[in-house]
Amino acid sequence: MPAPASGYLTMYFSDKQMTAKIHSLESFGTVDGPGIRFVVFMQGCPLRCLYCHNPDTWDISGTPAYTLTPEELLREVLKYKTFIARGGVTVTGGEPLLQAGFLSRFFQLCRQEKIHTALDTSGCLLNEQVKALLGHTDLVLLDIKASSAELHKTLTGIAPDIPLLFLDYLKEKHIPVWIRHVVVPGLTADPCQLEQLAKKLTCFPNIRKVELLPYHTLGENKYRKLGISYPLQGVEALSDEKLEQARDIFVRYQLPV
Repeated sequence: MPAPASGYLTMYFSDKQMTAKIHSLESFGTVDGPGIRFVVFMQGCPLRCLYCHNPDTWDISGTPAYTLTPEELLREVLKYKTFIARGGVTVTGGEPLLQAGFLSRFFQLCRQEKIHTALDTSGCLLNEQVKALLGHTDLVLLDIKASSAELHKTLTGIAPDIPLLFLDYLKEKHIPVWIRHVVVPGLTADPCQLEQLAKKLTCFPNIRKVELLPYHTLGENKYRKLGISYPLQGVEALSDEKLEQARDIFVRYQLPV
């Protein structure tokens, strides 16, 4: 599986151009935050999660489907303002934080139009540009990969230090967060790992929801088309029974599942 290029985080994160590389747009999203949402998929990601179903968003150096300014992207969103009035805009990826400066301006514009803003992220970066972006963010969908440092490194290729600092920062600033956690058979579906994570999350009163996402194999075909070996080949999708068992653990800790 291809690894991120050396210097990847600083190379693109420090880009001050007010345009962004965007992989795709979805005008009627129903699973990326509350209500009906306009979803922006940003191009580029430094992580290589074993269960990633969007490997086509990894490379930020390629030719994107869209290269837009914040104002141009807002114009696209406003075409659907009536439909997303009780929802809003969600930016996902890839990893949106790689283009935080652009998104900070875009979210400012959205708020001026009274459009709810949500950021779907792994929390893998935290500096002044990211903090500025979070200042214009109504809701963070934070993908917590694993409860232990060792498993996090296995799943993503990076240590969990910054994601944990990111979650602490959200707590400090009272920014509402939905936790997302992919439950993978043989990895994160282990009851001990799930209990460890649930216990950690009880310390964060700003958590509004915990979404336990069942591992699926729908992205496998994308790997084949890209000529990339699928890292979880042979791992079956999570059963409904195992998902309910995982939810029961979080309910026991009185978390909003």
